[in-house]
Amino acid sequence: MNRLVPLVPDRRAPLGAANPLAKVAAAAILMAVLFASPGPITPAVVLVALLVTVPATGLRPGALAARTWPLLLAALSVGILNAVLAPGGASSTNVAAGLALGLRLLTIAFAGILALASSDPTDLADALQQQARLSPRLAVGALAALRLFPMLAAEWQVLRLARRARGVSAGWSPVAAARLGFGMLLALLVGAIRRATRLAIAMEARGFGSGPCRSVARRQRMGSGDWALIVGAVVVGTAAIAAGRLA
Repeated sequence: MNRLVPLVPDRRAPLGAANPLAKVAAAAILMAVLFASPGPITPAVVLVALLVTVPATGLRPGALAARTWPLLLAALSVGILNAVLAPGGASSTNVAAGLALGLRLLTIAFAGILALASSDPTDLADALQQQARLSPRLAVGALAALRLFPMLAAEWQVLRLARRARGVSAGWSPVAAARLGFGMLLALLVGAIRRATRLAIAMEARGFGSGPCRSVARRQRMGSGDWALIVGAVVVGTAAIAAGRLA
């Protein structure tokens, strides 16, 4: 499986065909609930609800897990490190708090991944302009950012292979691995800034943003199913908060 190829949702799936803004709004509601609710019960309930909805997004579970496991692993690692490095050592209280934090970060990341991965970037940009009334500059900027994510992944792969071809290896040293990883991140950042500069110049040369208004090729509408999705997120968030308080 090529992990550099973007995920393409099935538009015949219920959530795959939903308005992208409705999915982003539902994810934002769940994220707000997770930020405001301590303890492991609330994020556990939300995570179970998100896992249940994966088949309805039109994304294959195996492909989704293969592309997103590093981000999810990083979220859990933050919680584990918080438990181990907390004042007082790895006591039962610190371990429980760290695992709750890791579970919360994992669920927040997973909610955002589902909302964005199940949405076509062009549809999302159109919905931001039509329903959210955002400026075309902001909407198209978000579109460009989403389109460039696969290119960043491909560049990271090229940098990794170039280091390997030169015989540069960290071996078993975590310090050397961190130093090499920081160097690759710096090179990736420089390349991203240069590409963004070229893209901005190209858009200005084509007259983007020079007119008072901008036409839209594809209409995006909020249907009853989209509103039901937002209401469902409110219901899940409320149930998760109630479960957390009763536990």
